[in-house]
Amino acid sequence: MLATLAKKPGLKGAIAVASVFFAFTLILTLNRHFTFYSSYDQGIFNQVFWNGLHGRFFQSSLSSQLSTNVIHSGEVPEVFYHRLGQHFTPALLLWLPLYALFPYPATLTVLQVALVTAAGLVLFALARQYLQPTLSVWLVASFYAANAVLGPTLANFHDSSQIPLFAFGLLLAMEKRWWWLFGILCACILAVREDSGVVLFGVGAYMLASRRFPRIGAAVCAASLAYILLLTNYVMPLFSEDVSRRFVLERFGQYVEGDSATTFDVIVGILSQPWTFVAETLSPLETTLLYMAGQTLPLAFVPLLSPAAWAMAGPPTLQILAAKGTVLSLNLRYAMTVVPGIFYGGILWWSGRGWRRFWPPGAGVQARKLMPKFKRWWTFCLVVSALVCLAHSPNRTLYFVLPDSYQPWVYVSLPEQLQRTQQMNRILRTVPPDASVSATTYLVPHLSGRREIVRFPNLLVRNDDRQVISVDYAMVDLWRMERYQVAFRSDRGGLIQAVGQVEAMLDGGDYGAIAFDNGVILLQRQTPSDPAALEGWRAYRQHLDPILQQVP
Repeated sequence: MLATLAKKPGLKGAIAVASVFFAFTLILTLNRHFTFYSSYDQGIFNQVFWNGLHGRFFQSSLSSQLSTNVIHSGEVPEVFYHRLGQHFTPALLLWLPLYALFPYPATLTVLQVALVTAAGLVLFALARQYLQPTLSVWLVASFYAANAVLGPTLANFHDSSQIPLFAFGLLLAMEKRWWWLFGILCACILAVREDSGVVLFGVGAYMLASRRFPRIGAAVCAASLAYILLLTNYVMPLFSEDVSRRFVLERFGQYVEGDSATTFDVIVGILSQPWTFVAETLSPLETTLLYMAGQTLPLAFVPLLSPAAWAMAGPPTLQILAAKGTVLSLNLRYAMTVVPGIFYGGILWWSGRGWRRFWPPGAGVQARKLMPKFKRWWTFCLVVSALVCLAHSPNRTLYFVLPDSYQPWVYVSLPEQLQRTQQMNRILRTVPPDASVSATTYLVPHLSGRREIVRFPNLLVRNDDRQVISVDYAMVDLWRMERYQVAFRSDRGGLIQAVGQVEAMLDGGDYGAIAFDNGVILLQRQTPSDPAALEGWRAYRQHLDPILQQVP
C-alpha cells in the first residue's frame, strides 16, 4: 500500500487531508444526530430508504405532510404518497444496498460524509490532469475547507451531496475521453434531482463555449434542458401537483401569476420580464456579492478570473440567485451545485489554459507557479473560509461549543444534552417498531423507520387501507422548545401549540401519558395515564405557566 502511494506523488497528501475531513465531519455529524439535533429532512430520507427496503419505493408519510394536498388543501398525510412528485431522486436507489446492510438513520449521515470525502479524492485525480502534485493537494484542501462544502456536509442528509462526486467524475471522464463513463455520470447527475440538470447544462456550456467538444457540449445542453422540462411538466405531475402548486411558486413565483405555474411558465415569465430577472439576481446586492465571494474564497478568488468557472458554474449560480426565499446561503445544500464549476475553473486557471489555449488543439501552454507570497495569501483565505463556516455553527452542529443565541443567551452544553439523550432514548425504546407515531421535529429522524409517522401536533394519517386513523403514540419534546423559545419565535409558537395539544389529548381521554422525563412526554392512544407520568407532566406544566404568560 505504501509503495503504491509512493509511486503516485501527492496522493498520500490528498488522502491525509481527506482523512482529516472525514474524521472531523463524521464525528460532528454523528454527535449531531445521536444527541437529537438532526431534524425533519433526515427523517424524510430515512423513511424513503426504509420504505424502499420494503418495496414501497419513494413513498413517505413525512413527505406527504409537506405536500400541496396537505398544506393547501387540508388533506390528511398519506403513507402511500410518492415523494417523486416533490423531488425526482432515482439516484438514491444506488445507495439502497448499503442501507439494507445498515438500516439506520445514522447510515445516511455516514453516507453523506463519505460521498463528499470521495469527491475530494476524485478532484485530486482531476487536478492531476493539468497540475503538479503539490498544487493538486492544495486544491483538495481548499475543497474541504470551502463553506459551500463544509456547511452542507454538516447537515441532514440531502441528495445534493452526490453532485460533487458525480460532477468531478464526469469532468475526469471528459479529460480522459472515457465517453462511456461520461454518459453514465450524465445520467447519474440527472437522476440526483429534477433540477440537477442545471449543473449538467453548465458542463455542456463549457464544452461548447471552449470549442473543445462542441458537438457533445451542444448535445449535453439540449439533453439536460429537455430532461428538466419533460420531467417537471409531464412526469412529476403524474405523482402529485407539488411542482406547479408549490415549488415553482415558492421559488419563482415572482415571474408568474396565479396559484399554479409550470417551469414553461417561469421561462416565459423570465424572458418577458428581463429586468425583473436581473433585479432578482442582483438584489440584495450586498448578499449576492458576499455569496459569490464565499464561493470563491477558499481558492483565493482565482475562479473569478477563470472563463471556465463562469461558464460552468454560471447556470447553477443563476438558478440560486434568481430564486426567492432563503436559498442564498453557503450552508444550504443548493450551494454544493456551484462547487464543481468553481473548482474546475480554478484548475484550468492554474494550468494556464483559457478559451484560446484550448483552441486550436496543441497550442502551447505554461502552467502558473505557486509563489510563496501567494501561498501565504491562499492559506489565509482557506483558513478564513473554514473558520467563517464553523463560527456560524452550521445546522447547529457545534451547539455544544457555540451558543445558539448571544442576546439573549441560549446555550446547551454537551454533558447536559448527553443526559437528555439517555432520557429520550429510554422513552424511545418503549415505542413498538410497527406502531404509528407522531413526534416533534427533532425526534422524527429517530422514529422514522416505520410506515406511519407524522410530525406533531398532527395526529392523523391515512393508512394503506385508505382509512384515516389516529396515531398510536405521540412523543413530544417540550424541553427543547422551552430552552430555545426565549430567542426564537418559531420555538415559542411551537411550545404554545404543543402544550395546548397535549392538554387537549389528555383532557379528551383518547390519549394517556405513559412516560414523562425532563420535559419529554410520551402519550398512547386508548391507554390510561401512568400516575407518575401524569404527575410529572402536571408539575412541568405549572413550571411553564410563567413562560407562556410572558408577552413576546
